[in-house]
Amino acid sequence: MKKKRPLGTLESRGELLGLEWSHIDLEKGIVQIKQIITRSSGGRPILKGPKSRNSIRVISLPPMMVEELKKYHIHWKKEKMRMRDMWIEHEHEFVFCNENGKHYYPTTPTTWWKRFAERSGVRFIRLHDLRQTSATLLINKGVHAKIISERLGHSNIRITMDTYGHALQTADQEAANKLDSLFTRQKNSI
Repeated sequence: MKKKRPLGTLESRGELLGLEWSHIDLEKGIVQIKQIITRSSGGRPILKGPKSRNSIRVISLPPMMVEELKKYHIHWKKEKMRMRDMWIEHEHEFVFCNENGKHYYPTTPTTWWKRFAERSGVRFIRLHDLRQTSATLLINKGVHAKIISERLGHSNIRITMDTYGHALQTADQEAANKLDSLFTRQKNSI
């Protein structure tokens, strides 16, 4: 029996694999999530639209990521020119692709991540956990749950609240502590 994967595990990885250069505006610093690469019921990779209407979205990129993507885009173009006739993908310009321009197989990022973690002595966590870590860090930095929900492509904010409630509770306690410090300072200054 196949192990059931947590909902969304393939989605975030699939979003990255389906990403094309035409979906990224490096001047505006945004990326459009329009399609994913996932496995069909037969195990073959397929390109399709995201799982829900809310999964189609525009995400702002941090400036440092825009700079890295600009460098990577130059590298990508050089590789495409170097490959010439061996570049066989002519319909799509996948950001993350094989040396011939074809998209990666859906499990490739996980395989690479596992190998990297082993070689470098980094504790392995699922790639999807990196997505969850990102959401938790944003909550702890005070980013509103609605914004995080939209970035993650959740169909509604309740999913975000249910999934990251523990982090939101911690952030709420921090807010209470800040309020307390405001009242304590005012009381002491009277």
